[in-house]
Amino acid sequence: MERKGNLELAKGSEHVITEIIEYLTDSVVSKRILSKVTGSVTASAMDVGTQVEERISHFDNYIQIIDGSAELTIDIKKFTLTRGQGIIIPANSNYIFNANKQFKMVSTIIKSGYED
Repeated sequence: MERKGNLELAKGSEHVITEIIEYLTDSVVSKRILSKVTGSVTASAMDVGTQVEERISHFDNYIQIIDGSAELTIDIKKFTLTRGQGIIIPANSNYIFNANKQFKMVSTIIKSGYED
């Protein structure tokens, strides 16, 4: 798989989304697929027992689980998402990911369109 400057995937190059990143023991690993001023697409892998600390999503963030199972809390509502499932984290929401099991996901953030 070819990478452009190790920052994002090379355009016009095919890939297998679940192979872009690998699990690392006790770690959260993220790699950019595409990044622009108006948004980004990122693949992430979380090892069992890891957590993404509480954050605020300032923009809508579409999450799709591509491997395993993820526990996600948006504001105070808990969700368990499995491979193939997706959810939109609404703009200005608090969220936390817990990896009770290993999982991989794709995150797509849209930064435009809030002017409406």
